[in-house]
Formats: sequence, C-alpha cells, structure tokens
Amino acid sequence: MNYEQLGVFYLGREVDAATMEEKEQLLLYDSSDMTTHAVIVGMTGSGKTGLGVGLIEEAAIDGIPVLAIDPKGDLGNLALTFPELRGQDFAPWVDPREAEQKGMSTAEYGQQQADLWRKGLADWHQEPSRIQRFRDAAEVAVYTPGSSAGRPISVLRSFAAPPAAVLADSDLFNERLTTTASSLLTLVGADTDPLGREHILLTSILEHAWRESRDVDLVELVQAIQQPPLKKLGVMDIDTVFPAKERLKFAMAINAVMAAPTFAAWTQGDPLDVQQLLYDPNGRARVAVVTLAHLSDSERDFFMSLLLNEVVSWTRSQTGTSSLRAMVYIDELFGFLPPVSEPPTKKPLLTLLKQARAFGVGLTLATQNPVDIDYKALSNAGTWFIGRLQTERDKKRLVDGLTAAAPGSSNVNDLNDIIGRLGKRTFLLHNVHEAHPAVFRTRWVLSYLAGPMSRDQIRLLSQPTGAPPLHTDTASNTNTAALATSESAPAVATAAPFINGDVPQLFVPAQRTGEHVSYFPQVLAAADVHYSNKTHDVNEDLRHLRLAELNEGIVALDWNESDKLHIELDALHRNATPGITFQALPDITLDAKACKQWSTLFQRWLRTDGALIRYRFAPLKLVSQQGESEQAFRLRCTQILREQRDVEKEKIRKKYDSKLQTLERRRLSREQALESRAQKAQSSQMDALVTMGSTILGAFMNKRSPSSSSIGTAVRRGSRVNQSRGDVARAREALAQTNEEIAALERALQAELDQLASQRAHAEELALNEVSIKPTIRDIAIRFVGIAWVPYVQNSKGYWEESF
Repeated sequence: MNYEQLGVFYLGREVDAATMEEKEQLLLYDSSDMTTHAVIVGMTGSGKTGLGVGLIEEAAIDGIPVLAIDPKGDLGNLALTFPELRGQDFAPWVDPREAEQKGMSTAEYGQQQADLWRKGLADWHQEPSRIQRFRDAAEVAVYTPGSSAGRPISVLRSFAAPPAAVLADSDLFNERLTTTASSLLTLVGADTDPLGREHILLTSILEHAWRESRDVDLVELVQAIQQPPLKKLGVMDIDTVFPAKERLKFAMAINAVMAAPTFAAWTQGDPLDVQQLLYDPNGRARVAVVTLAHLSDSERDFFMSLLLNEVVSWTRSQTGTSSLRAMVYIDELFGFLPPVSEPPTKKPLLTLLKQARAFGVGLTLATQNPVDIDYKALSNAGTWFIGRLQTERDKKRLVDGLTAAAPGSSNVNDLNDIIGRLGKRTFLLHNVHEAHPAVFRTRWVLSYLAGPMSRDQIRLLSQPTGAPPLHTDTASNTNTAALATSESAPAVATAAPFINGDVPQLFVPAQRTGEHVSYFPQVLAAADVHYSNKTHDVNEDLRHLRLAELNEGIVALDWNESDKLHIELDALHRNATPGITFQALPDITLDAKACKQWSTLFQRWLRTDGALIRYRFAPLKLVSQQGESEQAFRLRCTQILREQRDVEKEKIRKKYDSKLQTLERRRLSREQALESRAQKAQSSQMDALVTMGSTILGAFMNKRSPSSSSIGTAVRRGSRVNQSRGDVARAREALAQTNEEIAALERALQAELDQLASQRAHAEELALNEVSIKPTIRDIAIRFVGIAWVPYVQNSKGYWEESF
C-alpha cells in the first residue's frame, strides 16, 4: 500500500462509523492541514499517546522537526526504536514486574515484546526498515530542564533581548515582557498579578534593557531590583511605590532561588534556543522531547512560559509559508490553557494559535480533560482527533467546542452518537479541510511504548547501544559494579571464587538470603588514625573503613571513589552466609603485591583526602568537637554569643544609667530655675508697666512734667525687666543644653544596643572555617586490606541494592 507519499501522514485505517468495523482504506492526513493546528482529546486508555507518537513519527519521517513537550514522561519512548526487532534490544526497557507476573525473565519478556512489535507492524503493512527510516530521518533527543538526567537546558538565554521581529511588534513585545516576568514570579512563589508592584518593576527593568537591545542575566536582574535604572514607576517615584527595603526583600527572594543548589541545573546545558532544539548541527530535523515530569508545578510553569516565548520569537523570525515547517506537540494541556485563570503559559499559547499558521508552525495539543481547557482559544484549531471520553459532561463540552470551531460542518446528534461508540485506539477525525468527518483506528507505532520514563531510564538513553550496560542507584553512593543487572553482570557461582591465600578475605553480614541475593567483590581497607593539632586543641583517634570498587584496566581501584562502611571491623564475618551466590572476580591479579599497593594507596589517601575536618568559628576561637556535627556546632556558637551579648547589653545599660540619672536631676533643677525666673520676669514686667503708666497719667492730670524721681523709678524697674528676660533666656538655654545632652546620651545608648542587635548571630549566618588536620605516616596504623564480599539484593526492577 502506497502510504509513503511526500507530505502525507499515515495515521491508520478508516472505520465504518455505523458498525465500527475496520476498512482496508488507509487514513492519510495532509501535513499542510497541521498548520491550522490540531487537538487530541481522549480519556486515559483511549490510545491518545499512541496517536500522538504516530503523528510525531510521521512528521519526522517527512523531515519536519518536532518540539514535543512531555509533562508525563511518555514521549521519551520515541527514542526506543529497534530496527532489527531483537529481544535483547527490548529487554532492558520492559517492566520486570510485568515479566514476573507472566512468569518470564526479562530476556524472555523482551523477546515476546519484539515478536509483538514485528507482528503489529506487519498487520499495518509496515516493514522493520521503516523504523530505520525514522531513525535516519531525525535525531530523537530527550531534554530534562532543571535536571542532568537527559540533556539539560540553560534558561539564561530567555532573559536576552528578543529578536527584532518581536521588538517591532508592540503586542508581542508586551506579551514577552509579561510572560517572562510572570514566569520568574511563579518560580519564586510571588504574586503574578500584572498590576502588582513586583510584576511592574520586573517588566520595567526588562523593557529598559531590551529597548537598548541589551541582554539581562539573573545577576544583573537582582542588582537592578535593588538599584533600578529608572526613577519612576508610572508617574510616581519608585521609592514611593516600591520602597528600597521592600525591593531588597524581593531581590533576596529571587537570589535565594538562584543560590539553591538545584538551580545550577537550570543554568547548564544547551541554550534554550528553538533553532538548536529543532535541528542538529548538521541541519537534520530533530525530535526534541522536553520532559517536565520531574518538575514541580511552579518550575513547570516557569520553564513552559519561557519555552513558549522562545517558540513565539522563533516563529515570528521565520518567513511566511503555507507548508508545515515545524510541529509543536504538547502531550497534556492541563493547566497550560485553562478556561478562566491566566497562567503565564496562556498568552504565548494564544499567540501561537492565532499567528503560527502563517509561518508554517503547527500546534498539536492533547488533553484528557475537556472541561479544563479553553475551547474558545481552541476555535483556531482546524483538526480535531476525538477518542473515548469519560463522562457525558466531557462529551457535551467537546461537541460544543467542536461546533464552535467549525459551525455548521457537522450534525450535533451524529457527533454525539459516533463519539459515544468509539473504542480503544479509535478516533473521530474532524478536519475543516475535508468535507466530512472520518473515523479511523490508529496504526501500530514504530517506537516501543514502554510507558512513562523515570529519570534513571532517561539517563540511560545516552548509552550508544540504546540499552543500559549498568544500572545505577541514585539513592545511595553504592558502587556501580555492584549494581549491574543480572543480564549484564558476570556469571554467578554458588561458592566463592579462588583467591590467593596472601589476600585476606572478609564477608559483610547479609540481611537476606535467596536467589536474588549475591556477593560482589570489593576492596576493604581499615586503619586507625591519630589526629593531633595543638593550635586547635585536637587530639583524637578514629577508625576508617572504606570500600572501593575493583576495576579491570590500568587503574584497578581509586580510593577517591570509595564509600564509607558503617559496620565495625569486628562485626565482619570470616565465612560466607549460606544460600548466597557469588559474582565473578574482575580479570586482575590478586596477590600480596596487589594488597601492598592497595595499602600504600590507602595510606596516601588518608594523608590527603582522609584528613580530619573540623569547623572553626574565629570570633570565639572555638573548634568543633569530636562527633559534633556542623549544625550542632553552629547552635553551640550561637548560644554562647547570645549569652555574651546579654551580659554586654547589661553592661551598656549600667554604663549609661548613672550618667542619665545625673542629667535627669540636672534637667529637673533647671526646669525649676526656668520656671522661677519666668515668674520673676513676669512680675518685674508688671511693676515696670504700672510705674510707667502712673507717671504718665500723673503728668497728664496735673498738666506738668513728671518729676525726676518718678522717671528714675520707672527706668530702674524697666532695667530689671530686661535683666529678668536675660535670666529667663539663659535658664532656657541651660535647660535646652541639658535636654540635648540627655538626647545625645540616649542616642549613644540606642546606637550601642542597635549595633549589638545587628550582631546577633543566627545559626545559618555564622561564618565557619574548615580546619583540615592531616595525619603523618606515623599516625596511621593499617588494620586490614583485602577483599570484602558485599551482599546486594536485586529488586523487581533489576537494580542491585545494599543488603547489609
């Protein structure tokens, strides 16, 4: 059957809508129809993921790059393509629990899956060579933003100035500002309200830089929040709208996120560049699977809004076309395009739905919850794939949205009837470019659908063979040699392999026995070390027990990669526990010479990396004690500082109390003096006024000049008034001086108390120094160097875990 046609997607076979019986007619979909966007709706188990994978495979085969956003972890399966359909290729990816339930080994179950895929492809007229064609057409790369499990993505570029096409479009530019600010606020848990002062400040800072075509990194952004490059927000001073103290808190919140160890993963890896995501360095199309399953809700919204912004910018930078240039697939739309709320992902999605078709970028949006998406926004979608729905409410909401997207194109009753009878992997295709809807059953996919991928599985995808040579356990620091799967590990034996008698052996006690428990050989070294340092008053003895992995090759073992054994040397056994098998020894020489070399290397490690680490707090000249953790030492230092400062505070108060009491007595005395002199001045002023008035009145009544004695009396009393006024002024000055002395003393007291308060130490703020105390060769006494047989148990997933 000729389905390999340029620009045509082979999606499956048509189904009779009346009987739901499959026809021989193939369902071929014109790729250019994807430019008007597509929506896939179906409940869990409807086959929605299979349809999405099939669409992506067809796009890749056609040389169309795909950006696949994977919130659930299913789309990483696109990397599981095995053209030879060998069981050994499938085996590492099958679920061991399913194999166990079927009474099979993983190898047997892998072969069964390979046979199933061979038959499934044949039933749908597909040869295994088509898998190879898919692999040759496009690289499948799995990206894990915020994690190094897959390919990490650096988000720093997302704060760079947008391209000229966005700068020239005021709507796009404002949208870019809004969503970038909202995404960052979402990450720090702040209010994303566009009218909030945090949002306004961020958009103003970004706009100021971007208008000048300057990139903004996160360090500059934190600094700009504290010292904004603008004086006003709107028409008001920035310090009035957003005081400096509050801006500092806001900057510290962003800085706290940046300072977190987990944030480093957001700044490493490939840049968030859509062009690089969609094409490899040679220009070959790429299926870029961006998985978000490991992210929290805030991290997911943060990254998604940045990614969608980049997609908008990249789309607008392309030339117009009516052909499908690239496909953006979102496997689960829930939360990204809700009907009511406005998450930071909604605006760029709306922009893409309205404008991307002109640039040949088609969106395919999948969801299992019809009531949780904005169907008005999806009215731009020209293609709808409708699968089984869970409730009548979902069906009604979907039909309403479908008729809104394409009014008059279908009968509502017919749609209701068909949707109600859809089975698994059966979909109703409603395409506005076709005269009538069609029902079809999806074809068998080329990729092995192993289910949602864990981060460990994604990490293993980077292996060149596509299958893991070793399992690793991220929950502990266990050696990788001891974590090999049963399929990849060397052959096991029921008795310990022969080892030269010059090499001592010990057995770590096992907690379990049985067919899934096995001893792995490792090198164990034990030594008593004396640490001494007079400067820091250290004089103690410690015993070190370390386990190192044995390797074949030039470097047999590396003590820098060793792990601490938390079991006493005396608790180790001389003989093996019955019922536990043995893994084979590596192909290296095991003799007295090897033991001596291990011992020499271990001594060297003890004298360097095995140094004793103590914590020192310089202000108190304190050093942590033996067995005292860093946290305990911090708390001890804090308590001592608190006690010292309480004593110091009491001393300060006592120092100022006597001076304040003296000044208070002086102020009371001067207040009394001022009151007395004010009363005396008032009395003198009245006497002078009365005398002067009497003299003037007598002269007027007697019609003669006042006598010289009368004038003299009036002058003397007037002089006393001036003298009294001077006395009052001097008393007031003296009181003011005393008040100022008291105020200055109170300010000095408060300043000392404030300084003391600012120095109050919190446990997490203490600046501790690490003190490294290294032993000499004479301080080291080797107690054991030899082989230790360490028990591990194999779990249901094939991982080896410690069993001691």
